[in-house]
Amino acid sequence: MRSTETTITFRHPFRLAALETAQPAGTYRLVTEEEEIDGLSFIAFRRTATLLHLPALPATGVAHQVVTVDPVEWAAIVEADGRS
Repeated sequence: MRSTETTITFRHPFRLAALETAQPAGTYRLVTEEEEIDGLSFIAFRRTATLLHLPALPATGVAHQVVTVDPVEWAAIVEADGRS
């Protein structure tokens, strides 16, 4: 198992199907979890989860939540923010 953490900054508010309210513009932490695919002659990984941390980079001590995100939906949201 491996995890990759990235941050992404949105210039505009965005909506996720898994959430009731729009999320404000800001910088968000995204974690992608992957597992190694056994039995191959080379190293390869399969994504097992894409996790978005809310709210956008909170201050220390501020409560936050982690939401599972559909990678296809996420890609569309990122693209839409870049076009705006």
